[in-house]
Amino acid sequence: MSESWGPHDVGGQEGGPVDLSEHDIAHWEWQIDAMVRLALSKGLISDFAELRDGIERLTPEDYENFTYYERWAKSLAYTLVSRGIISEVALAEKARAIRDRQQAEAAS
Repeated sequence: MSESWGPHDVGGQEGGPVDLSEHDIAHWEWQIDAMVRLALSKGLISDFAELRDGIERLTPEDYENFTYYERWAKSLAYTLVSRGIISEVALAEKARAIRDRQQAEAAS
């Protein structure tokens, strides 16, 4: 692979087996899908292809370790922050509040 290629540029390379089995979609994955569709409907992004830029900016380690919807979430966050729609601080505060709420729910 060329050094200038990103971790997503795998066309023509040997790959492992593709898991074609059906699987349940986690609630948070539905939420990410809904957020992307909401961003589309509100004109915050114009199409799904815009998420590609954020996905291409992932480090090779993140690209390899993130799931499909984790990549979408990271890309949507990057896009909204880069356009000034939300600040990194506000996004981090919201993420922290969600984690705190999830931990409290798990503890009860």
